[in-house]
Amino acid sequence: MSDVVTLFGGGGFLGRYVAQELLRSGARVRIAERDPSGAYFLKPLSGLGQTQFVPADITRVESARKAAIGSTAVVNLVGILKGKFETVHVEGARNAALAAAAAGASAFVQISAIGADPAAASAYAASKGKGEAAVRAAFPGATILRPSIVFGPEDGFINRFAQMMEKLPILPVLRGAAKFQPVWVADVARAVAQAALQPGVHAGKTYELGGPQAMSMTELNAWIAQATGRAPKMIEIPDKVGEAMARFGGRLPGAPITWDQWLMLQSDNVVSPGAAGFEAFGIEPAPLAAVAPQWLVRYRRQGRFSLNASA
Repeated sequence: MSDVVTLFGGGGFLGRYVAQELLRSGARVRIAERDPSGAYFLKPLSGLGQTQFVPADITRVESARKAAIGSTAVVNLVGILKGKFETVHVEGARNAALAAAAAGASAFVQISAIGADPAAASAYAASKGKGEAAVRAAFPGATILRPSIVFGPEDGFINRFAQMMEKLPILPVLRGAAKFQPVWVADVARAVAQAALQPGVHAGKTYELGGPQAMSMTELNAWIAQATGRAPKMIEIPDKVGEAMARFGGRLPGAPITWDQWLMLQSDNVVSPGAAGFEAFGIEPAPLAAVAPQWLVRYRRQGRFSLNASA
């Protein structure tokens, strides 16, 4: 019998790529979502009977338990950038891990984030750190993956800046010196799939996943502008002004940054020195420039008909 891997949040940005990796390996994949109909686009990617879609809410322990029954591996991909961090990142992660243990699964993979630390000033980073501890207590052999900023055609980071450059002749840049290590979504998905299918190799370990190049916020925006054929005037916002924008304006709908996101930007989002990473999976991560232009071309003034569409 092939593996049955339950993906909590399997229809999300990273989840869809993890599902594809698992399906290619021959595993049976169960997509567990609050509204699984939103993930039906995955159906054509699988063989007959290879995918299953079930309703599940990881903030409710019984709902998570039912979704995981019969699983050989469980992956928790559920995460939020604003809202009830403790409920989703701590209680939800614990419930998912308890569900995996109750199902007798041999592997549990928790998607965390670089910078996860229970003592962090950011509520996001603190909840991710607490979530890791909750998972370890519920499923000691869990594999924890901490990616940097994940990029891909459906991401909400690179695309957000590209969209801003389409509309704004002047681009304000907050925390221009803050560094990131953008990582290709397909590379992260390959690592997740290996961790789920090879518990004997990866159980109980924590990995930090970053791309091959660290870039500052200013450098990243400049690269996006070049890749999309845009030339906005970039203005680095002084930290005092940025802090005020986040503290007072962050509460407004459509605000460019929340206070918690501002706190996250105070630390570089890069792999820690000496941390285990992609090399443990035999993966050589792709640089941003090797794959992003393939979809960023849509932000060029003439799209794929631009003279420099392949730039």
